[in-house]
Amino acid sequence: MSQPIAEEQAQLQQVIEDTLSYAKSKGASQAEVAMSRQTGVCVSTRMQEVETLEFNRDGALGITVYFGHKKGNASTSDLRPEAVRSAVDAACNIARFTSEDPFSGPAEASQMPEDVPDLQLYHPGSLSPEHAIELAQRCEQAAFDADPRVTNSDGATFASHQSVRVYGNSHGFIAGYPSTRHSLSAVVIATDGDDMQRDYSYSVSRQAERLWLPERVGKHAAERTLNRLNARKLGTRKVPVLFASDLASGLFAHLVNAIAGSSLYRNASFLKDKLGHQIMPEHVSIVERPRIPCALASAPFDSEGVETQDRMIVEQGTLSSYLLTAYSARKLGMENTGHAGGIYNWLVRHSGRDFEQLLAEMGTGLYVTELMGQGVNTVTGDYSRGASGFWVENGQLAFPVHEITIASNLNDMFNNIVRVGADLDRRGQIQTGSVLISEMQVAGH
Repeated sequence: MSQPIAEEQAQLQQVIEDTLSYAKSKGASQAEVAMSRQTGVCVSTRMQEVETLEFNRDGALGITVYFGHKKGNASTSDLRPEAVRSAVDAACNIARFTSEDPFSGPAEASQMPEDVPDLQLYHPGSLSPEHAIELAQRCEQAAFDADPRVTNSDGATFASHQSVRVYGNSHGFIAGYPSTRHSLSAVVIATDGDDMQRDYSYSVSRQAERLWLPERVGKHAAERTLNRLNARKLGTRKVPVLFASDLASGLFAHLVNAIAGSSLYRNASFLKDKLGHQIMPEHVSIVERPRIPCALASAPFDSEGVETQDRMIVEQGTLSSYLLTAYSARKLGMENTGHAGGIYNWLVRHSGRDFEQLLAEMGTGLYVTELMGQGVNTVTGDYSRGASGFWVENGQLAFPVHEITIASNLNDMFNNIVRVGADLDRRGQIQTGSVLISEMQVAGH
């Protein structure tokens, strides 16, 4: 960790310590404080001209106080001592007027980590605007150079941010860590006669040097866009569906929502009471690994200070864990799993078969590369979304398709996973390959 960021983290830890002391002096029986500071640059170009150039340096503090089982929250982006004390006063006043909730309170002290490992999440890059502009322009130019049918652009964007986050509570736990995130993306438009299509590509990493080259991002965006030209419509039918790897992560994100404690205690999940039950075929396993060095979704502790740990989410098709916070765990009478703030590096076990082998196994069906709309009901599991992609015949991409709807139920979709491909997309919290589902309803518009 560099000296400036270490000093900044130490400053934030002192602010949190002072804030907790002040909350105690105001009569709070327990308290939690989270604080962050972020610095970054974001540049967008369009048609090689700079559209936006933004620098940001901001911070925020959130305070939660407890008077017994009465709870109050307040936040402030003004980090001067008097502003922070005002936020604490506001939280205390709110707590005095709220009703008691027997399940409220910080997580248990025994779940806080004794040591906070360095997960190598901090890799600052250049915040030079000239460097950022150059990367965005190269990205856009590569898309135009790929094919004369790429005629327009919705822009290319480069962003680089570094932040430090610190959390503390009245158990005496105060810890933090710095992190970085760099990204490069492009959205381009291609035309062929009267047909016009748009698509994108992006790269994201903790380390700027691990981003795709701008030329790769631009060319990939162009290829995706060109492949969509002259799309056809489909009639209604039931066929196998192959979700592209970057969409398959969204499929498993519906599992995240369904096994979250807040959905479970509200009786708002189709997977309520399914812990220990088979919800997918035996060949599907999902492991969570929160402490992979440099990974995008790594963290040493969650947003309540609970130590993260490796965890089987789905083991040979059986649901092995819910995703619980301090509150939802108490509400459900279960153990906190350390998921306040989200999930950490889900790795979906794959079959070893590449994308072409999955196409061959499917034979005839639909390969989905884009989804639209929010037609997913986590209470019932019903699934219906607009889609586009490619019709597949004899294991080969035959022609692009659009203006279709795919529908099923998540219970059936999960149970009908035929294969998970080895073409992993590593750009998010859920790392998975393409997912082949044996049958879904496809309807044309």
